Amino acid sequence: MSLVPQERIYLSPPHMSGDEIVKINEAFASNWIAPLGPHVEAFERETAELTGIRAAAALSSGTAALHLAAELLGVGAGDLVLCSSFTFAASVAPFFHKGAECAFVDSEPESWNMSPQALERALAETSAQGRPPKAVILVDLYGQSCDMDPLLELCRHYRVPVVEDSAEAMGSLYKGRRSGSFGTFGVFSYNGNKIVTTSGGGMLLSDDAEAIERARFLATQARDPAPWYQHTVLGWNYRLSNVLAAIGRGQMLHLDERVAARRRIFGRYAETLGTIEGVRFMPEPSWSRSNRWLTALTLEEPLRVPPLAVLEHLASWNIEGRPLWKPMHLQPVFEDARYWPHEEGRDVCAELFSRGLCLPSGSGMTEAQQDRVIAAVLEALRTVPARC
Repeated sequence: MSLVPQERIYLSPPHMSGDEIVKINEAFASNWIAPLGPHVEAFERETAELTGIRAAAALSSGTAALHLAAELLGVGAGDLVLCSSFTFAASVAPFFHKGAECAFVDSEPESWNMSPQALERALAETSAQGRPPKAVILVDLYGQSCDMDPLLELCRHYRVPVVEDSAEAMGSLYKGRRSGSFGTFGVFSYNGNKIVTTSGGGMLLSDDAEAIERARFLATQARDPAPWYQHTVLGWNYRLSNVLAAIGRGQMLHLDERVAARRRIFGRYAETLGTIEGVRFMPEPSWSRSNRWLTALTLEEPLRVPPLAVLEHLASWNIEGRPLWKPMHLQPVFEDARYWPHEEGRDVCAELFSRGLCLPSGSGMTEAQQDRVIAAVLEALRTVPARC
């Protein structure tokens, strides 16, 4: 039995450069520590410039950004919303809380993201029933872009707006264009485990500058321009603070470096573990350049080692791993939801969930830490009992 190393290896910890504290000190020196301020405005401007989008609103979380997208699209009780099933609950929760019926679309094996052929069936069926969706939420999973061209063409044909949930995909590309820039609205997350973090935060992006201005209004309690506190509508306290925006600006200076580091880590895992028969890594289609936010893989025949058993073995080495996302249509809260599989008799995202796991992928990982993870995985595949 291997000795348990004392140093813990986390799945995706924050990676600080030192530029963050410089920006924070600027905020403190100017006394702009309350919500809003010059760093918020600069963070929004720089993110819009990075993605080639006209406007952006810095918010308290990616979930807040999705909620405001739902609000701006007029999603309400009884409306239908289609979402990638293979995602985290935050992708769909804001629409659920708006009272919408949430229905789900399977992944394609080529990218693990929403299947165009499943979406085509879903849109044709719901439109024929006289109930087209109010929105389609496309999720760029694990830093991998969706195959945008066919998905967007379908949504244009049926005149359905798109929300691109790029919470995991900052720095990724689709045919040379930045993820987060394709939908009616795009969303980034700056949660502590993301490739760029503000400790907690998010961004709503759109080419509709008026809609983003409306989002800013709603996110600052929807206070009317009056000399007293007056509200024609009620909003939310969703704006990002100037101090957290300062952290984000310091992080953004190193985005390309962080993407390159995660891609190197993925490449090393793939080189050392990808030769094992049955180990298959998340593919990267020719039209994509993933930020490889997390290194994701599946264990397939002839391997019969359960992914959870491998994760338990990693934990015994003080290494954090994670199962792949449990699809939304398999979640208890959505047990009665409608679902369109990739093809008849094949549920791609359920297959991936049953076979997959994520390895530590933080951009600050040392080669020694990577060696530990590789050694722990190899030992697990060699010693963990196979499932029946």
